[in-house]
Amino acid sequence: MAIVSSPPSVTDVCRAAKHAARELAQADTERKDAALRAIAAALRARGEEIVQANEADVRAGREAGLSEALLDRLALDEERIEGIARAVEQIVALGDPVGEVIEGRKLPNGLDVRKVRAPLGVVAVVYEARPNVTIDAAALCVKSGNAIVLRGSSSAAHSNAVLAAIAAEAVVSEGLPEGCIGTIGSPTHPGAREELAELATLEGVVDLVIPRGGEGLKAALGAVATVPVMYAASGNCHVYVDAGADLQMAERIVLNAKTQRPGVCNAAETLLVHEAVADVFLPQIVSALAAAGVELRGDTYIHARASAHVREASDEDWETEYLAMTLAIKVVESVGEAIEHIARYGSGHSEAIVTRDTEAARAFQSAVDAACVYVNASTRFTDGGEFGMGAEIGNSTQKLHARGPIGLRELCTFKYLIEGDGHVRG
Repeated sequence: MAIVSSPPSVTDVCRAAKHAARELAQADTERKDAALRAIAAALRARGEEIVQANEADVRAGREAGLSEALLDRLALDEERIEGIARAVEQIVALGDPVGEVIEGRKLPNGLDVRKVRAPLGVVAVVYEARPNVTIDAAALCVKSGNAIVLRGSSSAAHSNAVLAAIAAEAVVSEGLPEGCIGTIGSPTHPGAREELAELATLEGVVDLVIPRGGEGLKAALGAVATVPVMYAASGNCHVYVDAGADLQMAERIVLNAKTQRPGVCNAAETLLVHEAVADVFLPQIVSALAAAGVELRGDTYIHARASAHVREASDEDWETEYLAMTLAIKVVESVGEAIEHIARYGSGHSEAIVTRDTEAARAFQSAVDAACVYVNASTRFTDGGEFGMGAEIGNSTQKLHARGPIGLRELCTFKYLIEGDGHVRG
C-alpha cells in the first residue's frame, strides 16, 4: 500500500527557513541578483500556467460574491505578470542593503565602530487577496538576505501556490539554499487558526511576522503573537479639500484617489471639504463621482443638497475601509476640524490635503499622524514601486521599527561591528 506523506508542519517549514537564512545572510549581491533574474525569467516563461491558476481563483471569487474591486485585486493577466516580473528586476537594480554602513566612527580609545545593516533572519508574511504579494515579498526578502515563509489567502490559493513554487525553484536553481522561500496553509486549511497561532509563537525561529490584510487578521495575530509583528494594516484614507484649494486640481486628485483602483489600501475612503468652498465644489465633485459609478454617503449638509446622488452617512461610514466604489463625504469648518476627524477615524496610512495655502499645508503635514502625508497629490502614490523602492511587502502603519512602504531597508535590522588592536577595558 502506498504511503501518503503529510505536508510539512508550520514548525518544519519555519525551521527549514531558519536553517536557510544562515546561508542566505552570507550570500553576495551577485548571487542574490542572479536568483531574482531567474524569478523574473520564470514568471515570463510560465505565464500561461499562472493565468490558468488565477482563473480558477477568480471563478471561485465570483461564485463567492466578491466585489468587482476585490476581484480586480485578485486578477492576473499577461500584462500584470509582466509588471510583477519588471518589479523583480527593479529590485535587482537597487543597492544591496546588507552590510551598508549606517554610521561609523573611531572612539577616543582607538576602537573602530561601524553600525551596519543586517538581515532580520526569517520573515513570515500573512496576506490577503493580492497574489502579486507572493513575488514582491519573496524578491524583497531574498535581496535583503532574509528567508521568507508565505501564508496567502484562500481566495488566491491556486495563484499563490504556482507563484511561490516558481520563485522557490528559480532561486534554488541559482544556488540559494532550499527552504529560503517556504509556504504554509491558507486560512481555509483545516486547523488554520491553530497554524496561525503556531507561526506567531515560534520564538527563536521566526524573527518577524508581517500581516498584510484587514483588521480581523490584525486582531487574530495580536491576540496570540509572541514574536515581533509589523502590521501592514488597513487604509482608511482621506482627501481634504481646503478653502485655498484649486478646485479643478482637487477634482482630479479625488477622482484618482477613489476610482483609479478602489480595492487597494491607499485608495481614498472619505472626502473632507472646507465649508468655504463646499457650495461650489460639492456639486462639481458629486456629479463627477456619480458619473464614475461611485456610491456616495454624505453628512447632513451634503445629503440635504444632493440627496439624489448621496445617501446619508452614519458614524460607521467614517470608520469604514470600503475597498469598493463607495466614498463618504463630510463638510468641515476648518483645517483643524479636518485634522481632528482624521485623528479620530484614520488608520495612519495615507492622508492628503489639496490647498494653495502654505500655512494650511504645513499645519496638516505637522499635525496629521500617518505614515504618508500628501500635499496636492493623490493618496494612490503610497507604494514601494512609486517611491523607488522596487516593490513593497505592505505599508506599515506602525512607528517601530519601520513606517510606510516596507522595502529592502525596512527588512533589515542592524548590528555594530567593532575592531580593535588588542584593546582591553581597564
